[in-house]
Amino acid sequence: MALSKLNSLYMALIAEHSKNPHHKGTIEGVEAVLLNNPTCGDLISLTVKFQEDRIEDIAFSGDGCSISTASASMMTDTVIGKTKEQALELITIFSEMVQGQENAAQEKLGEAELLAGVSKFPQRIKCATLAWHALEKAIERSQQA
Repeated sequence: MALSKLNSLYMALIAEHSKNPHHKGTIEGVEAVLLNNPTCGDLISLTVKFQEDRIEDIAFSGDGCSISTASASMMTDTVIGKTKEQALELITIFSEMVQGQENAAQEKLGEAELLAGVSKFPQRIKCATLAWHALEKAIERSQQA
């Protein structure tokens, strides 16, 4: 497949996640983690329901750009059913990837691996990582409880 067709496919998938995000909403009875990106105004409210050490359910709401929303949607698809330890590993892999660091484990990110191109746009890195940082805070909070 030609590179331009592949890039078009990636952009279409990102646009689809942005327009029709997965796991959009809130989980009743779960304290939300609120984060914002003061640079661009993106805001996320993330609710995560843990069953012992596993992410049983996850949802997000808020206002964000297409990259922020697509990243949150892809992240929720990727981490649901994972243990906290697995999710923390994925957060690290994703953060390194969008900062331009190659990692053989990027395939573990599922569709979120498509956001590797964000590394070419440093001003968008915070948009892409906002939901992932919110998940990290939710995990930290759950471990303190």
